[in-house]
Amino acid sequence: MNTSDIWKDFHEALLTFIKKRVNNKYDAEDILQEVFRKIHSSVHLLTDEKKLRSWIYHIARNSITDHYRAAAKRKEAETSFDAGLDFPEPSDENSNFNQVVSSWLKCFIQGLEEKYREAIMLTEFENLTQRELADRLGISVSGAKSRVQRGREKVKELLLECCRIERDRLGNVIDAQPKTNDCSCTSCENSFFGNLRPF
Repeated sequence: MNTSDIWKDFHEALLTFIKKRVNNKYDAEDILQEVFRKIHSSVHLLTDEKKLRSWIYHIARNSITDHYRAAAKRKEAETSFDAGLDFPEPSDENSNFNQVVSSWLKCFIQGLEEKYREAIMLTEFENLTQRELADRLGISVSGAKSRVQRGREKVKELLLECCRIERDRLGNVIDAQPKTNDCSCTSCENSFFGNLRPF
């Protein structure tokens, strides 16, 4: 009993099974790959071949559950990110702070691991949709979404780790201060930084 034989016998039926429970065909294909990754790593532990079918479908059901749990967590994190951190547009007297924070974000993005940096740059600055990003990079849509989300999380972590940001009810930055003299944001080249003092 090996993974190749199991793939031949079950992959089409499994994909149909998954597609009935997951709306996005790309997500279904990703889940199928995850199911077979788990099968490959554990098939040697299955001693009774009569239980193979039920074992495989048990893995598939668990993988679908894991998919929805992960999607819910990503959505929650994305909502949190979008609500509290974006690229602010200049607005009247707040324009300097908005531009400062935007520059910090861009600087932090440059320091990301390449796959996350590329995903953020293409979606935030070249306005690619996540589906277009997936096509450009040759990855699944869920993989593209994951890269963008993880990249955003990393940028947010870096910013909030070293900077204190205050916003008004419209989202304009009304105060932006590095927390220490050696804060990462102070290494970003921006003419506004000279006017900012750590608190």
